[in-house]
Amino acid sequence: MNFDEYARYDATGLADLVRRGEVHPSELLEAAIKRADDTRKLNAIVMRLDEQARRQARAIFSPDAPFAGVPFLVKDLFQDMAGLPSSMGNRVMSKVVVQEDSDVVRRWKHAGLVIFGKTNTPEFGAKNVTEPLAFGPARNPWNPQRTPGGSSGGSAAAVAAGIVPMAGANDGGGSIRIPAAACGLFGLKVGRGRISIGPLMAEGLNGAAQQGIVSRTVRDTAAMLDVLQGPEPHAPYYMPAPSVPYAQVIHQAPKRLRIGFTTQSPLGNPVDPQAVAAVEDAAKLLTDMGHIVTPVDTPFDGVQLAEDFLKAWFCSQAYFVDAICKATGASLADFEPDTRLMAAVGRSISGVELMACEARWNDHIKRLAMFHSQHDLWLSPTLNGPAVPIGSMQTPKALEMAGDVVARLGLAGPLSQSASFKQTILQNLGWTPYTQLANLTGRPAMSVPLYWTPDGMPLGVQFVAGLNGEATLLQLASHLEQARPWAHRRLPTAT
Repeated sequence: MNFDEYARYDATGLADLVRRGEVHPSELLEAAIKRADDTRKLNAIVMRLDEQARRQARAIFSPDAPFAGVPFLVKDLFQDMAGLPSSMGNRVMSKVVVQEDSDVVRRWKHAGLVIFGKTNTPEFGAKNVTEPLAFGPARNPWNPQRTPGGSSGGSAAAVAAGIVPMAGANDGGGSIRIPAAACGLFGLKVGRGRISIGPLMAEGLNGAAQQGIVSRTVRDTAAMLDVLQGPEPHAPYYMPAPSVPYAQVIHQAPKRLRIGFTTQSPLGNPVDPQAVAAVEDAAKLLTDMGHIVTPVDTPFDGVQLAEDFLKAWFCSQAYFVDAICKATGASLADFEPDTRLMAAVGRSISGVELMACEARWNDHIKRLAMFHSQHDLWLSPTLNGPAVPIGSMQTPKALEMAGDVVARLGLAGPLSQSASFKQTILQNLGWTPYTQLANLTGRPAMSVPLYWTPDGMPLGVQFVAGLNGEATLLQLASHLEQARPWAHRRLPTAT
C-alpha cells in the first residue's frame, strides 16, 4: 500500500479494510513506518517501536476490535506503556521504565491498534508549544518553521503529516485543542470524569487534565470516545455512558442551537485579524445552517482565570520535579530552566493560597453555567492567531538566569509578583487565552478546523459545551464536517 492509498482513509476506514480482508495490518504498518521515515525532520516521534509493532501486526486480531490493525502513536506523557519509559519530555524520565499500562493504552491495545511509537511533548506538558530540550522541537507539517502547538504537538504533527490517521493526546489547559487548531485537525477535550487518567493517578492537574486523541475526522474521534469512556475500578468518579453510542450520535442532526460567540481575548491583548475572521466565518456558516448565533461578552474573568490556572499549574510542576528527584536521585540541573522556575514559584505558593485558588475554580464553573443557561455553546477562536514560529515562546535569557538565582535564594515568590514575570507569562498565554476555561470548569470543548489563512495555515475555532455536552459537540462537528469538509486537505508540498 503506497502513501496515497494509505492517506485516503481515516482510522475507521482502515479498520474496515482490515475487517473485510482487503488489506493486512502489516501493510498498513509498513505504510505508516515509511511515512514516519520520510517525515523525520518534523521530529514528531521521539521513540520508535517498529519491531514490536511488526510482531503485533502479524498476530491474529479479534474481528470485534473496532480499530483492528490500524497504526497508532501514543503521546509520551501520561500514556504509559509497561516495559517502556515515559519521558514526559524530560531527560531523566526517558531512562525510567514504567511497570503498568495506562488505562487508555490498555483500551487502545484491546481496540486492536498497532502502536509503533511515542510522540514529542514539552517537558511535563507545561507549554503550549512542543520544544523540549531533551528531544528538540516538533514542527508543523503545514510550515516546518512554525510550531504544531502543544503539548500534544508531536501527535498533531504526525496526524497532519499523514503518518497515522489519529494519535494519542491529552489536555490540561488546551493541549488537544491547541495543536488541533494549529495543524488542521479535529480535537475534542472531554468533560471531567468521562475518561480515566489512571491508574498511576486519580486525577490530572486536580481534574483539569483529560485523555483523548487528535484525528482527521469526527467519526474517528466519536468511535474512539466509545472505546475510552466508562468507569474504571480505581477512578474517583465517572460520567454515565450516553444512551446512544457516540459513533451513532453523530449521524443524528443536532437541534437548533443557541451559540454565543466572542472574538476578543479574555486577557485583553490584541487578537490577530485571522483569528477574528475564523470565528466570524464560523458564525456565518452556523447561521446559514439554521442555528441562532449572537455576539456575547467573554463569559468569564480571563485574567483571574489565568491566575487561578497558573497557580495550580506551578504547584503541579513543583510536585513533578520534587517527586522525580526523590525517586531517581536527579538534581535540579536535570530539568529545563523554565521548569525549574515554574517549580520554584509553585513551592512559594502556600497551601492556603492553593485552596483559595481552587475555591475560585467553582466561581468559574458557576459563571459558565449561567452562560449555558442562555446558550448551548460558546464559540471563540481556539488560538489568538496562526501557529507561531519555532522558538518565539522561549523565556528571555535574562529572566531565565534571574529565575535560577532567585530559586536558589528562595525568592521565587517575589519574582512571581514582578512585572517582568507576569508580562512573560501573559505573553505566552496570550496566544492561547481561550482554552483553559474548559479545563478548570471540567466542561467538554472542541476545536474544529473550519478555516485556513490566505497563506495556507490552518486556524481552528473552539466550542465549549455545558455539563455532559460531548454528544452535542460531536453532532455539531459532524454536520460542520459535512458542510465544509477538511479531511481531504493535503499538504501543499512534500513534507
